[in-house]
Amino acid sequence: MFRVLRLSLSCLLLTVLLLGDGPRPATAQTAAQTGAPTDAALPPGRTGLPLPRFASLRADEVNLRTGPGIRYPIEWVYTRRGMPLEIVGEFETWRRIRDWQGTEGWVHQSMLTGQRSALVVGKQRSLRRGPEPKAPAVALVDAGVVGEIDSCEAGWCRIDVQGFAGWLREDEFYGVLPGETIE
Repeated sequence: MFRVLRLSLSCLLLTVLLLGDGPRPATAQTAAQTGAPTDAALPPGRTGLPLPRFASLRADEVNLRTGPGIRYPIEWVYTRRGMPLEIVGEFETWRRIRDWQGTEGWVHQSMLTGQRSALVVGKQRSLRRGPEPKAPAVALVDAGVVGEIDSCEAGWCRIDVQGFAGWLREDEFYGVLPGETIE
């Protein structure tokens, strides 16, 4: 004990930090006891939500970076609030996303929302009154139009586009995984 008291203040603090009862990394045993996930079950930064999954842009201007942090260069700037993006990876508060053209990069989680949206692709599409190809059209929507997804079932999704609600086949827009059900 006498030797510890003769150490410099910085060494004493280091010794106290190393030997003290401060936080310790979770082990499989402590995780099992507390019910917390182990590092093997849940890698650092993971939210526990499924990957891939879809989200939408929260703001009118969102930076796409080459890596997960502000020190990485901006590769692209999205300028369309509500645009759907596929989250394909996570690191701490950063999400690796893929857009409808296949471009991938990193955005901060605060720039994303869980509200599901759809981006009409290809050509002009008929927003239908029911989930069937012969249902009457409610409206025609051009490629590039963004709408909110209400629900999806059996390959069809009910979408609200600028006040018009109707159904589109999942292959007519970007914003859902194949066969995905949304309630």
